[in-house]
Amino acid sequence: MQLDEVDRRILRLLIKEGRTSMRALAAALELSPTTVASRVARVERHRVIRGYAALVDALALGYELTAVTEVLVSKGKLIEMEGEIARLPGVCAVYDVTGEIDGIVVAKFRDREELSHFTKGLLTMPFVERAITHVVLTTVKEDFRLPA
Repeated sequence: MQLDEVDRRILRLLIKEGRTSMRALAAALELSPTTVASRVARVERHRVIRGYAALVDALALGYELTAVTEVLVSKGKLIEMEGEIARLPGVCAVYDVTGEIDGIVVAKFRDREELSHFTKGLLTMPFVERAITHVVLTTVKEDFRLPA
């Protein structure tokens, strides 16, 4: 889908505040609410906007630990393993990567016991050859919203 400047302006406003009404968007963009609503519906249909969610403070919910885990998987089983890992509690992101490892997993945990259970569980999964877990000491920035 090709995005024009109007689409990008709408996306920029929604990225800042996803709860903005069509009327407020229209007023900010000096467009009609009908035009804005049809533009938003179109980018939703094309899955440029995949959903709406609240940005929540993980610490406020009790998630005190963030871990980044490097995973090495047996040949030919990467996609299968990534799907299993993605369904585990606390997993926020799973990435295929280049280099000496096959994947990177970012997950959040309430305490060391949850982290320990997760890490030991990864190592017992069939086809996981190695998992190296790094505990995040300080989060400098964590924001997956992209500029439109």
